[in-house]
Amino acid sequence: MGGELEAAMVAPIAAARPVTTPFTTPLEGKGNGVFDHLGVYVSDLRNSARLYTSVLAELGITLLQDHTGADGSGRLVFGTGAPRSPFFVLAHGRPAHWQAQHTIGLSPMHIAFAAPSRAAVDAFHATGVRCGALNNGEPGVRSRSYYCAFLVDGDGNNVEAGVYL
Repeated sequence: MGGELEAAMVAPIAAARPVTTPFTTPLEGKGNGVFDHLGVYVSDLRNSARLYTSVLAELGITLLQDHTGADGSGRLVFGTGAPRSPFFVLAHGRPAHWQAQHTIGLSPMHIAFAAPSRAAVDAFHATGVRCGALNNGEPGVRSRSYYCAFLVDGDGNNVEAGVYL
């Protein structure tokens, strides 16, 4: 899209939003951000569980529920455990809402997890590489005030942990 059509579509949205400074949310005090939960389907839940359980633990995010079957299908739910906090679902199987052409890993995602500290970002990255994830960006400062690191999981998803300085 470009030009006038894009401006016409964005203008009503911008007019309806309260003005905020960068990286703040108008929901402050009412929730924990933009998402309630996020689900990712993977080709091998056992291998993915090993990676995500390990790297997310470095960020204070733990496995809250395990709904896996003997055949390797099912889902794992990760979160902080705080009431009404966002959670992350890792799943294998074919969800009912998918259409015939949908497949796992056809279009990898970028997933960024909030880290509590630079040390947690470093531990996330080192643990991920030890667990077989590919290094997709060493820990470091990006965008002047954001410290982060990147991994690629077994399905090609770009997984990030970062903290604002």
